[in-house]
Amino acid sequence: MTRTITVDHLARVEGHGGITVVLDGNQVSEVQFDIFEGIRLFEGLVRGRSMEDVTGIVSRICAICSHGHSITSLLALENALGVPVTQQTRLLRELAYHGSNIESHALHVFFLALPDLVGHPSVVSLAGVMPDAVRMALRLKKLGNTIQEVVGGRAVHPVNYVIGGFGRVPGTDELVALKKEITAGLADCERTMEVLGTVNVPSIAREPVRCAALLPEDEGLFFGNTILISDRGSVVRIPVRDYRTLTNEHCVAYSHAKHSEHDNKSYMVGALARLTLNGDRVDGMARKAWEKLGLAVPPVNIVMNNIAQAVEMIYSVERSLRIVNRLIAEGIREEAPADYRPHACAGAAATEVPRGTLFYSYELDDQGRVLSADVITPTAQNLSNAEDQMRAVVKQSVGVSDGLLAQWLQIVARAYDPCISCSVHVIRTAE
Repeated sequence: MTRTITVDHLARVEGHGGITVVLDGNQVSEVQFDIFEGIRLFEGLVRGRSMEDVTGIVSRICAICSHGHSITSLLALENALGVPVTQQTRLLRELAYHGSNIESHALHVFFLALPDLVGHPSVVSLAGVMPDAVRMALRLKKLGNTIQEVVGGRAVHPVNYVIGGFGRVPGTDELVALKKEITAGLADCERTMEVLGTVNVPSIAREPVRCAALLPEDEGLFFGNTILISDRGSVVRIPVRDYRTLTNEHCVAYSHAKHSEHDNKSYMVGALARLTLNGDRVDGMARKAWEKLGLAVPPVNIVMNNIAQAVEMIYSVERSLRIVNRLIAEGIREEAPADYRPHACAGAAATEVPRGTLFYSYELDDQGRVLSADVITPTAQNLSNAEDQMRAVVKQSVGVSDGLLAQWLQIVARAYDPCISCSVHVIRTAE
């Protein structure tokens, strides 16, 4: 007998999507992560535009990750043009990434995922029984936004990032005030461990997770020029300039978003992947949270990505304080952006934004106008892996009611913190 499990609208995610699973008896014949957002033509929008204009345009791909899109876009342009940046610029850009990480992870863990884990339909219901936890999450979210505002000029769609540096460097007084707010945020990190320590994370998909993330080239987690892919105990390395050999994007009939596979196998990007491949960099309170909350690597439970996000959020608060202390101690300097000369060139870059590895590449003409652009977002890379994990849920849940399976499928999908809107870019119909 054939039956179909359908989730018409996946709630508590960014964008519009659904899930369709078809079973023939106990055999899973189809799993589809349906993406029916309208196609977004950002790569086409920047074609023909001056390279100075594109960063402000692509930041509109995503509000939550607008700083990550801006800075990754700049890195691709700087790599193409051969523009060096100072250590101060690198530290300030990293600080902005930590702000984004704090804001995004606080939102997802407590507002979108935690209701699933404690049996509530929404954060509104959750606030009725855990008001202190919701207020704590709001404070952490605000802290992340404040960090981004100080560095990028605005919390959403920043205006302060330019090729080679910043339009305006934050002043010492701003960093001193920011230090006070970050220090206060450490108490909320302690409270995060207490709240999540009482939560039972379900193991509804007992399936190995193939991970990909950047190999960091600084003290943090978010910047690098080499991609790592874990595969059954071995690690494959790919230069970022060859990122298309990792992503291998292709179209599927039921989705407006492309799918990615490496060596015909799916992979995931995001907090769980980063901590699996680079977790030795995590210490302090974040390491304490890792151990207290039972994060295990290599992972076999995708739902633990929610816990990995919480660990990363704490890591980002601690790392932000270290960066601000260093900038204050060394003395923040007024710096003009690095000089550059437009010429025909091409370059690519990748960074780790909250949901995973983000790729950008540009080709420029001799006037600095964009001839072509490519943007591959984390959610687009995660779609195939999400389907594989959903398939594992169904296979391992024989006898479970369709209603409960539908709930579990949604928990798995939300574990990736998908930004469905960001995953949909220009596609070409297969010939």
